Amino acid sequence: MTLKKDKILWADDEIDLLKPYILFLQDKGYEVVPVISGQDAIDSCKEDTFDIIFLDENMPGLSGLEALSQIKELNPDVPVVMVTKSEEESIMDQAIGNKIADYLIKPLNPNQLLLSIKKNVHMNVIITETTTVGYQQEFSRIGMQINDSLTTDDWMEVYKKLVYWELELENNQVAMSDMLQMQKKEANNAFGKFIKKNYMNWIQSPDKRPLMSPDLFKKRVFPILEKGEKLFFILIDNFRLDQWREVKDLLAEYFTFDESLYYSILPTATQYARNAIFSGLMPSQIEKMFPDLWVDEESEEGKNLNEAPLIRTQIERFRKKWTFSYNKVHDSQYGEKLLTTIPSLMQYQLNVIVLNFVDMLSHARTENKMIRELAQSEAAYRSLTRSWFQHSGTLELFRRIADRGCKVIITTDHGTIRVDNPQKVVGDKNTNTNLRYKVGKNLSYNTKEVFEIRDPEKAGLPSPNLSSKYIFATDSDFFAYPNNYNYYVSYYRNTFQHGGISMEEMLVPFITLIPR
Repeated sequence: MTLKKDKILWADDEIDLLKPYILFLQDKGYEVVPVISGQDAIDSCKEDTFDIIFLDENMPGLSGLEALSQIKELNPDVPVVMVTKSEEESIMDQAIGNKIADYLIKPLNPNQLLLSIKKNVHMNVIITETTTVGYQQEFSRIGMQINDSLTTDDWMEVYKKLVYWELELENNQVAMSDMLQMQKKEANNAFGKFIKKNYMNWIQSPDKRPLMSPDLFKKRVFPILEKGEKLFFILIDNFRLDQWREVKDLLAEYFTFDESLYYSILPTATQYARNAIFSGLMPSQIEKMFPDLWVDEESEEGKNLNEAPLIRTQIERFRKKWTFSYNKVHDSQYGEKLLTTIPSLMQYQLNVIVLNFVDMLSHARTENKMIRELAQSEAAYRSLTRSWFQHSGTLELFRRIADRGCKVIITTDHGTIRVDNPQKVVGDKNTNTNLRYKVGKNLSYNTKEVFEIRDPEKAGLPSPNLSSKYIFATDSDFFAYPNNYNYYVSYYRNTFQHGGISMEEMLVPFITLIPR
């Protein structure tokens, strides 16, 4: 790699003894400006800009630490490397407190200096080049994996890899997002075919299917409660794997993680998927067994008002006596109030908390022009999620739970996908409004472009009418009506939607957090 001629300031009262090191750096293509005191270093910073500064800690007159604080006032962003003979911990602490970039102990090794420069001046360039090469090499391997994915686990691995590379390319500012988006589209296209081929068999054969929405409590929650452990089950509506990865580091101080994925049922919408989680039943079973707790598509009533009763029915069905609490957080005021109740929640074996912000963000992005500008890209959408998690009281909620020594499960009922390709559909006035799935009795559509379920009962879904059928959009498609078509398409294109078939919607994060 050819390095540009970077300028180094080196302050040391024994600078003459360092001539071999200076010559070494000059041979590597660097310009080195030597000075013999802390005051000289400050004066140099007033007159010129440097890419990196080496600063001796023990100089007569102004010490290295004293010079460091003044240099940081002049240029807070320049990396300063403290060079010293001292190994005293107090000096290290002071240097770190003043935000040094590195700490080198004499006698020096020339490669130590070179490594420090590369790390602090060229790291972003080196990482960008390495990331670019890494993804280029991985691109063909992922492509082969997409073509060879025959099992549910295979698809989880493909999705994890794509999310990993999406974040790597974004974090290291690598201009290969178009290449990645093309590969994600290819993967979602193949994933849609995989779901069409296997989904009905999964519903018909629960013992042979992957972990799905109705299985979570029975297979993941109840075993923890059986051991006598207290558990917080926190469901963040519309929370994708990439958003989890965006906030993961914020929790690393308090928890270790066991990360996995599960498959959301169809439709990947709250009314169906979340109610299936809390009841342990498919939607058609809820409708039959607890008709007073099921709200059909045509009702004006809220679709997720009966979550606590559904949890109770599942616990009772398994003949358990566990106590539980249920809280749904819609705003920061309720969130702050919830924080104060953590001590009282410790009386329950299971505490279920639903956090609605990410879902509210995705809806607001559709309806509010300012929010759409703020969350214009996937990266911005993730960034807003992180900002909410960090500053809304959510992070504090997790910290207080960790202080109590409780396990936490973070999951969601479904993810969301940014849609861009309209598919025309015609339905009567009773057809539901969701853009990613439709249920009705008089639907007209292109059968090649959707996954259709003509017999809802076999898919575990209720039938509002005898002739009702469901259709699901795949990849990044969304359903649009022919009347007022252009306005409708322009309004909803590039919005985040859920309800259909994509890796982002169906491959759902399920994270167990163990307090440190």
